[in-house]
Amino acid sequence: MTIELLSPAKNLSQGIAAINHGADAVYIGAPAFGARQAASNSVSDIEQLVKHAHTFGARVYVTLNTILFDNEIDPAVKLIHDLYNAGIDALIIQDMGLLECDLPPIALHASTQTHNYTPEKVGFLEQVGFKRVILARETSLEAMRQIRQRTSVELEAFIHGALCVSFSGQCYMSQYLSDRSGNRGCCTQPCRSKYDLVNAEGKLLRRDEHLLSLRDFNASQHIADMIDAGICSFKIEGRLKDEAYVCNLTAYYRRILDNILEKTPDHHALSSGKTTFFFTPDPERTFSRRYTDYFLKQRHKMASFYTQKSLGKMVARVMRVERNTIVADIKEPLTAGDGLCVFNSETGEMSGFLVNRVEGNTIFPNTMPAVKPGMDLWRNHDVQFEKLFKGGRSAERKVDVELSLSDTADGYMLRAVDVDGCEASVEVQCDKMPANNPEKVIETIQTQLSKLGGTPFNATRVVPDKSFKTFIPTSMLNQMRREVVGNLIQERLHLFIPEQVQRPLPNDVIYDCGPTDFRLNIVNRMAEQFYGHHRVVGVEYGLEATHDYDNKPLMTTKYCLRYELGQCLKKKCNQQVAPDYKSDFFLLNNGRRLQLKFNCDLCEMEIYKA
Repeated sequence: MTIELLSPAKNLSQGIAAINHGADAVYIGAPAFGARQAASNSVSDIEQLVKHAHTFGARVYVTLNTILFDNEIDPAVKLIHDLYNAGIDALIIQDMGLLECDLPPIALHASTQTHNYTPEKVGFLEQVGFKRVILARETSLEAMRQIRQRTSVELEAFIHGALCVSFSGQCYMSQYLSDRSGNRGCCTQPCRSKYDLVNAEGKLLRRDEHLLSLRDFNASQHIADMIDAGICSFKIEGRLKDEAYVCNLTAYYRRILDNILEKTPDHHALSSGKTTFFFTPDPERTFSRRYTDYFLKQRHKMASFYTQKSLGKMVARVMRVERNTIVADIKEPLTAGDGLCVFNSETGEMSGFLVNRVEGNTIFPNTMPAVKPGMDLWRNHDVQFEKLFKGGRSAERKVDVELSLSDTADGYMLRAVDVDGCEASVEVQCDKMPANNPEKVIETIQTQLSKLGGTPFNATRVVPDKSFKTFIPTSMLNQMRREVVGNLIQERLHLFIPEQVQRPLPNDVIYDCGPTDFRLNIVNRMAEQFYGHHRVVGVEYGLEATHDYDNKPLMTTKYCLRYELGQCLKKKCNQQVAPDYKSDFFLLNNGRRLQLKFNCDLCEMEIYKA
């Protein structure tokens, strides 16, 4: 099986950095209609990224994964044709109306926004023409195995990054609270806000906490199990993160996957080229809210009530506090400019400060925080680590190539063959002069042709014809080397031209794999037509079109606030439910009141307009 490491790219620079740090593929936002409005890119930038990626046999997937209004369908289709002509490898979409349009023969990936959670849903998407399905984040390993057993479509799963607490594509909180839809790419992230929790009698149970905010996802301990379950693409979340995050996490998971692939000859990486790292990857040294493996194996505590911000890595423990300094047991070197944070044990609040300087085990902060002996200090801004990715040399990716130089009747020919079997050659015609020192000629040839720095290649062998008796100018060798490298790059780009995908003809496969109400997210006539073809009767338009929020779940989630608070109603949890927690729950925020409902049979929680 081909295994793919898929990294995020906010822009062209980050996309190139991700490829250089070992990504087999990157996903990047289109100029419009992407689920991250703040991460859009021009078609010309995407085309440049495609050329860089294809040099290594890596892929570029473009996100066009919002739902579309009628007046956006034609511009979206035109954009898809432009992206296809730019050479992208696949398009990630949410709006099923696009399948009713005149699309180019481009591979389609079903966004996680279509909530791909069951074998029935994944099977339906496969039958209507998707090449790949991106699974919902809450999909367990067992569910992955079941989906794999009943489908043959490519399966992609997240392995790291921020978690949407709601079923993706089924969250309407931002739309309701601020008229900014997550399904339209402009979520205000109300799940990261603070809430009060009250019961039906109005008693305050929790005050001003991030009750819906989750830790970040980290599946690094489960990659081999996920491969065994049938996952072929391993996705890092983070199209809004900085370049240090992208490079660090790509390198971290590249090493994990490479170690697994070395032991499993039946699996191989999608792209080619060996990546050398000049730093030690560490997920906690870039954005991190601490970690959870979510529902991969079993339910457990996963909330981050006290902060929605990055904690980073625990680097010191306070020993004593003096007037303007903190004496600490420092576990990792600290640098002026580092950002440190601490939890207040009494209020649960996180506060932060910058390091002005460090002398021995004494930290001089820019402002004196409220810290006490025994408290942990966390670094969420690592100056020295982030410098590695700003103009520094943090990684190098090279494709192995063999070069051979031979005599021709009227000149010389240089031939290059890389590990993927791509070949290129260049010939020159010239007068030949006898060499005064043939052995020196051979040495010069090997030295000059091996100089592939600044190119995507690494010369594993340089084989000159041992019969060389003529002098070859260094300038000629250099020119031949440059030309053969250029020719080889073109050959590689030609080899990795995306395949044309022949999707199934329009069919009437019955849609029988989930709600057929507003949660189909239909806001245009083409999507209505699509579901009509698939036997959905009485199509209901989505909330972005109707704004009818009464008696409709604004969020549905496997995350359960009762469980997090130790107040689960299911006996098997062995939790003692306190009297104040036996009634209904309500969330309060800025005068807005939301009701929580619990479907204990499915272990799901829903949030409604109260």
